[in-house]
Amino acid sequence: LHGSPLTDAGLALLNPALSIHPSLVALDLGDCMLGDEGINLICGLLPPDGAKSGLKELTLSANPGITSKGWGRLAIAVAHSSQLRVLNLDYNPLGDQVAGMLAVAVASSRTLEVLDLEGTGLTNQSAQTLLDMVENYPTALRTLILAENNISPELQQQISDLLSEGEEEEETEAHEVTTREKNPWICQNNSSSQMVLMTSGLGDSLLAETEM
Repeated sequence: LHGSPLTDAGLALLNPALSIHPSLVALDLGDCMLGDEGINLICGLLPPDGAKSGLKELTLSANPGITSKGWGRLAIAVAHSSQLRVLNLDYNPLGDQVAGMLAVAVASSRTLEVLDLEGTGLTNQSAQTLLDMVENYPTALRTLILAENNISPELQQQISDLLSEGEEEEETEAHEVTTREKNPWICQNNSSSQMVLMTSGLGDSLLAETEM
């Protein structure tokens, strides 16, 4: 629906069908002239953890009619959504205050992996808050887009580096799990970080038969 002059009234007409759709996972409402009432409807498509299935990808780019109150409502819904993985909010006049609310939402979410904040009026203040969030709190976030904001390249690079480190650590852990699954005779000794080879005793029984 990107670019459709939908407005809140149009979304209200579509909402009953969207809310009961059995397999809707991605919704693009970018540049649809939405406001706070539209956000209230969208939050209904982001059910809290365990309630029911909901959106995994949401695009709300370029909807300047949404106020900080509406964005705050969305941040709460994102924090408690058990499904959302991608959130595109680029080219909205969010500012540092809304970015702070979104940082809290990202820190609370267990699933959000991509957040696009390109061209949203952020400054180094927002970037520092996001940096602190990434540095000090475990998060599923892997991609944070901050282009076309008044943010120093140094801060952007620091955030990018931290997100990359988190992704590398996850890949290493996944590789170790896969290795253990493929070779069940190898067990990790956590106390000494040494690999301990576990045998079934089959070798001992064969040795005894050979000696006999």
